[in-house]
Amino acid sequence: MSDMEEKEVKEYVKKRYGGIAQAETSCCTPSSRTSSCCAPSTTDVALRIGYSEEDVKNIPEAASMGLGCGNPVALAGLKTGETVLDLGSGGGIDVFLAAKKVGSTGKVIGVDMTKEMIGRARGIAAKYGYANVEFKLGEIEDLPIDDASIDVVISNCVINLSPDKDKVFHEVYRVLAPTGRLLVSDIVTEGELPDEVKKSFAAWASCVAGALEKRQYLDTIRRAGFKHVTIVTESTYDIDVTEGLKGKITSIQVEATKN
Repeated sequence: MSDMEEKEVKEYVKKRYGGIAQAETSCCTPSSRTSSCCAPSTTDVALRIGYSEEDVKNIPEAASMGLGCGNPVALAGLKTGETVLDLGSGGGIDVFLAAKKVGSTGKVIGVDMTKEMIGRARGIAAKYGYANVEFKLGEIEDLPIDDASIDVVISNCVINLSPDKDKVFHEVYRVLAPTGRLLVSDIVTEGELPDEVKKSFAAWASCVAGALEKRQYLDTIRRAGFKHVTIVTESTYDIDVTEGLKGKITSIQVEATKN
């Protein structure tokens, strides 16, 4: 993909998700029901992708927008006092869940490239009194985060949206402390996708076109320097997936350590 194509993809995705934040809806519209990671914002969908009933009750409803393919917080083993970074934090659902885990002595930072999402998440944090969270406008390929300052990086169905995943994982490696770890939920494919899907901007925004083949995704993490790269859980993902792609889209939760 050329630099121009990467820029066009990113601008399309940014515009799409900015509109979602402003409309206060999930990313699925009648014209975009082919989405693999974008599903109606309902309790049923939250439960299907890994959130518990307690999770749903413990977060502001406005933070849950149906934009995910797993629950990285549930598997990250967060400890009191840790500093956590959420890549592509959206409305803040995983930031707010993590904030409860790390407590008042910990901190959770959400980074999102969409100013509308950042505004929404900051408003929720202020309204509900979350004192140990911060939301920063920025791109996951160029994180506005200091070197070696983060204990745990989480992400929920966002890295697949990036045209440059190598750069993303190198940035994650940079910001993690020497004992840091990574836990991401993401979409991968079983085999190659059709060319018409890969070239579709709408499919990029719907978390399909940018998805790597599973082995390639894991190799990308290893190339960044990570150790002990392991799939913790995986399952076939079929929420709003078109008939032709069913069985080819997988939700995985991957854990890795910096050292």
